[in-house]
Order: sequence, then structure tokens, then C-alpha cells
Amino acid sequence: MTPLPRALDPVEMRILGALLEKAQTTPDYYPLTVSALVAACNQKSNREPVMELGQDDVLDGLESLRRDVLAWRSEGARSERWSEGVTRRLHLEPPARAVLTLLLLRGPQTAGELRARSDRMASFGSLDEVHDVLAELATRAEPVVVELARRPGQKETRWAHLLGGEPSEETGDAPAADYESTARPVTASRSALEDRLAALEDRIESLEAELAELRGSR
Repeated sequence: MTPLPRALDPVEMRILGALLEKAQTTPDYYPLTVSALVAACNQKSNREPVMELGQDDVLDGLESLRRDVLAWRSEGARSERWSEGVTRRLHLEPPARAVLTLLLLRGPQTAGELRARSDRMASFGSLDEVHDVLAELATRAEPVVVELARRPGQKETRWAHLLGGEPSEETGDAPAADYESTARPVTASRSALEDRLAALEDRIESLEAELAELRGSR
């Protein structure tokens, strides 16, 4: 089950997640050029798993998303730019948009992890506010997220998006032996460090994209 016309593949989900993220965190550089989008898809921070997509992979994914009106292409003065269409398609308010972005980029997460990682996109005053957003997305006529079964030894349940269809037990998870070490809640200091690193990477990507455009216009 998916709230979209079809289940998306991993590349399409990464593209949508990256477009959603940059629209919220670096709006001055959005819509994205293809080169900036490739860099955003392959970013090492706030990505699980880390991917190494080529430009052709991203272009193919964009074309598939465009056919389903989930991505938009706009012709700029120097190069084409892309924006996402899922916010309009799913009628997402900013808090829900932030939650879906994180689930697309990092896979299944607890409500606590979503709150800790969402600072640059939305402000949740309490954990209850995150749960309210998740509940709204999960109880729609066409659900956008689903609550996964609690794993043995885990205190909190995790949530997954349904844009790729029903998640399997393994979706987005590390091997069982490594689960404890990889799924610990993010501490405030680690979250702040990740935010700073992501902001720096955003700035570098934007500058690289601008430089590529300038070279291409000569």
C-alpha cells in the first residue's frame, strides 16, 4: 500500500527526500540544479544508507517522478532546476513535511529521533507533537506512514513511510547484531553537531553548483 500512484524505488525516494530537505533548509538555493541534487543525494550526513548515485541515475529518477507529477522541472537562465511535488500531492503541512523528509532520508525512526533531527525543518515543542503528526499521517484514508512492531529489548516503536510500499522487517535497519549501537536516540550534542555539519555541506554544495553554472555559461 502506498499513498502515491505506485511504489517508489530507492533512488526515487532518495531524490524526493533530498529535494524536500533542501527546500526547507536552504530555500535560497531551491529549486536545485541537477549537479546540486546529485550532491544532496550522495551527502554523507543525515543519510542512511549513504548512496553513490551518478548523474544519469538521478536524471532517470527525476524523469520517472516527473511523469507522476512528483517532481517539477523549471528552465532557468543558465540551467534547469528541479523541485518536488509530493508536498502538494499529499497535502503536507510543515511539521508533516519535516517528518516525511527524515523518514525518506534515514529510514525507520522513533518519534524521539525524529524530534531530535528535525530542528532545521520544523520546531516540535514536545514529543507529543511528533506523535500527533505521525498519528495524522498514519490514519489517513491512504496512510503515509506506519508504526512498526516494537523489537525485543526496544522501548520505543519506530515509524516508516509508505511511499515505497509496505516496509519489510529489514527495511532501513542495520543487521540485528549492530542494531543496539546504531539505533540509540540521538543526544542533543550529537544532533547539534550533525546540524552544523549538514549546514556546512549545504553551503558547499550550493557554492559548487553556482560555480558549475558560471563555468557552463561561458
